[in-house]
Amino acid sequence: MFVVISYDISEDKRRTKIHSILKSYGQWIQYSVFECDLTKTQYAKLRRRLSKQINAEKDSIRFYFLCECCHGKVERIGGEMPRDCSIFLV
Repeated sequence: MFVVISYDISEDKRRTKIHSILKSYGQWIQYSVFECDLTKTQYAKLRRRLSKQINAEKDSIRFYFLCECCHGKVERIGGEMPRDCSIFLV
């Protein structure tokens, strides 16, 4: 599943931790936005890890799921080229 994840974290230390966790699951696209291609298991693990780090009263993380058709319609102007995750072995 292709997921766009955005976050608004009020404290620097927590924000840095969230950023670090997300970097291990996907590509950093903009300051508080990541694109991740995840299995259901990876998504569940990522969501658990993120939930443990945030202050639910001050912080928010949003997950936007894109279907295969919609993922193919993503357009980009400028910025870093998306990497091809299919070439990495896990």
